[in-house]
Amino acid sequence: MKFGFIAKHRGIWPVLWMCEALGVSRGGFYAWLTRPRSQRSRDDDELGAKVRASFLGSDRTYGARRVWRDLLTEGISCGLHRIERLMRLQALKARPRRRRLPPDLGERQAGAVAPNVLGRSFEAAAPNRKWIADFTYVWTAEGWLFVAAVIDLFSRRVVGWSMSAGMTAQLVTDALVMAIWRRGKPDALLHHSDRGSQGGFKRSSQRVVCLHTVLAYQALRLAFSSQVSCVVSD
Repeated sequence: MKFGFIAKHRGIWPVLWMCEALGVSRGGFYAWLTRPRSQRSRDDDELGAKVRASFLGSDRTYGARRVWRDLLTEGISCGLHRIERLMRLQALKARPRRRRLPPDLGERQAGAVAPNVLGRSFEAAAPNRKWIADFTYVWTAEGWLFVAAVIDLFSRRVVGWSMSAGMTAQLVTDALVMAIWRRGKPDALLHHSDRGSQGGFKRSSQRVVCLHTVLAYQALRLAFSSQVSCVVSD
């Protein structure tokens, strides 16, 4: 390992300095450099290529044990610890197993539900008249990622969005505040979403929500000279 490090970095630092720092002789390094590679080393290169092929063929989901069984099925004789070592050398690490869908632990208040003002009328005569909002979750290598979005029905464009590792009210309020800012703080509009229960976000029924209320809930240190109201429907 020491000689390999020296050979890799000898174009950066003098060989003598690295040999002294690592406690090896310069003659020993040059002898190692000109010595033919061992059969074990050549076998490791060949086996390492097959390990990598098995790992990539599994869409990066196989760990060392499953790669080992895969190679045994192909008639390649090797040990599990050798597979583990070759995977470490190539930095091959299986992605975490996909969990079940995240649970929705929020509470919905039946008394807070109001009539559906939008009424499946998904057409808007002008921008900033009707917004619809929802959120979803996407599986990533680091776990579930929650994404909230607000869409203007006039242009069908996403006008506000936010992402978070948790299913919280902050997620949906961030998307709403971004939409308000990006669209020039409209005076009034219809904001249509489902009932919602994420982290206490209870303003999902048909009611008027002042921009200052949203910002206070979000705990942003911002001040506005005008108030913007919106209506949220189920």
